[in-house]
Amino acid sequence: MRAVMVANPKGGAGKTTLATNLAGYFANQKYSVSLCDLDRQQSALRWLAFRAPELPAITGYFGGNQMSVSMPQETDWAVLDAPAGFQGYKLNDYLRAVDRVLIPIVPSIFDMAATEDFLNTLRRDLGGRLAKIGIVAIRIDPRTRAASMLEEFLRHFDIPIVAYLRNTQNYVNVAAAGQTIFDPPRARNKRDLEQWQSLIAWIKKK
Repeated sequence: MRAVMVANPKGGAGKTTLATNLAGYFANQKYSVSLCDLDRQQSALRWLAFRAPELPAITGYFGGNQMSVSMPQETDWAVLDAPAGFQGYKLNDYLRAVDRVLIPIVPSIFDMAATEDFLNTLRRDLGGRLAKIGIVAIRIDPRTRAASMLEEFLRHFDIPIVAYLRNTQNYVNVAAAGQTIFDPPRARNKRDLEQWQSLIAWIKKK
């Protein structure tokens, strides 16, 4: 089993959107996948409750009440949706247990400021294992001034941006039906699927 955690201390950064769609990718690739919701609000599991049984299967798992790392071991991939404000020993336990950590960041001055301490904590606690962390720039065009501002902000952290995901209603529309951009029909999501290729390649890299 390999595990990917999606984390950011700020609410509204796109964690659940990223986690559910990543789980959808693995499911559509015929992997067994478990979506592990670490948030007491259980947004990811609420989304999963709307998923039609004929779609590629994703199992749900609630880990919000666990005092230590607890993940299903019987699946090929586990995708963990971490809550806002995730910190301390519990965060450190999960950082050590997972293979990859994705940090979605919206390129606004407020979101970057809220994430700075978190990135410093990761850099301090992970040390030589920083290679397991990747940034996903959310709701942004990489050709814009906002993208340049985000890149400059991240430069001294030495953490790569592994994907830029545009601002689109496609994610909202599929989520309302318990779906992902990877579920059929995919033609209307072609541009978004292309943007995910670098993210998926980075996650799968050993």
